[in-house]
Parts: sequence; structure tokens; C-alpha cells
Amino acid sequence: MLSDALRAFGQVFEPAFRTILIKSLAFSIAVLAVIWIALQGVVAGYVELPYPWLDTVVSILTGIGAIFVLGFLVAPVTALFAGLFQDDVAAIVEQTNYAHEQPGRAMPLGASLAATVKFTGVVILGNIVALILLLVPGVNLIAFLVVNAYLLGREFFEFAATRFMSPVEARALRKAHSGTVFMGGLLIAGLLAVPLLNLVTPVFATIFMMHLFKRIAAQRSLRPT
Repeated sequence: MLSDALRAFGQVFEPAFRTILIKSLAFSIAVLAVIWIALQGVVAGYVELPYPWLDTVVSILTGIGAIFVLGFLVAPVTALFAGLFQDDVAAIVEQTNYAHEQPGRAMPLGASLAATVKFTGVVILGNIVALILLLVPGVNLIAFLVVNAYLLGREFFEFAATRFMSPVEARALRKAHSGTVFMGGLLIAGLLAVPLLNLVTPVFATIFMMHLFKRIAAQRSLRPT
């Protein structure tokens, strides 16, 4: 699995993925910037204080709080990206590394949008739970990693699998290899927790889970029946 992760991270910056990576970075930064501006605007528009120095203090605290909130919003932004460019990334992985195998099927637009909305909603709820657990000493980072390891591992792996099988079969395959998929999700969540590097997480996660799925599928095909 580590070899799959290192291979995927190296491929993120290859020319074939560069255009998608730039789109991913632009999309993530734009969404987070809009949220930042909105948060600042709400405070500036609705909070009136009698002293200028108090305005400055509130502005500083709001900025710090906004950074904290944005850190938890990176995961939902990653989920949104999945519905926009994920099939393009997967197709390049197949053409580059598995050209001799049967290519996968891209999801229909309607199904892709529905899956994106569902995935984003689940990730938001999961991170709200992680945010609440921040109040419990000693489990804040652990909660963030565990919640996102499960959610991101599950969704990115099932995406890769459904290019080659039905959603029901993909879910069953993921459950049969739940430990491996969770550990893969943990690597994704670890990258997500690193500032700046977390912006390449969507591309990395898609490439990584494509390799992980292909390896699991190959092992199953070689297993005696």
C-alpha cells in the first residue's frame, strides 16, 4: 500500500495530471477564499462594537477562527472536487498504467452529481462530529483522522471500483477489504491534515485508490476458486 501511495504522490505532479491539478488548486482556493470573505463580511456587517480597539481584537479573532473553520472545510471541498474531475483523473491513470486492461466506465452525469451531493453531505456531517469531538481533550486530531480516513477511503475506493463493477459489488468489495481501505483512507486523511499539501489531496486520492483497487482486483483474480 505504501508503494501505491508513493507512486500516486509522484504521479500527481506529472504532465498528464498537471492541468487537472491546476484546476483542483484553483477550485479549492476559490471555494475557501469565498468562504473566508463571507465569514469576514458577516462579522463586519452584523457585529457593531463601541470601541475601535475592540473592533480590531474581534477582527483578529475572527481571522484566526476562520482559519480554523477552513481547515475543517478542506475535506468537503475535496468531496466537491470528486464530482468535477475525478473521472478525468481515473481515465488518465488507466491509460498511463493499465492500457493493456479493459478501461473503466465513467459515471453518467446525473449519477455523478447525485453521488457528489451525497458524498459532500456525508463528509460535512462527519467533520461536524469531528469538530464537536475537539472539545474532548486528546482526541481532536485522532477524531479528524479517523472520521476522514473512513469517509474518504470508502468513497474514493468505491468510486474506483464502480468504474469496473456495479455499486453493490463495489460496496461488497470494499467491505471485504475494509481494513486495507481504511488504512488507505488514513494515508489520504494524513495528507489532508498537512497545510498546502492538502490542496493536492483530491488528485492524489483518486490516483492512489485506482492503484489500490487494481492491486486488490489482481490479487482476487489470482486467488484459487
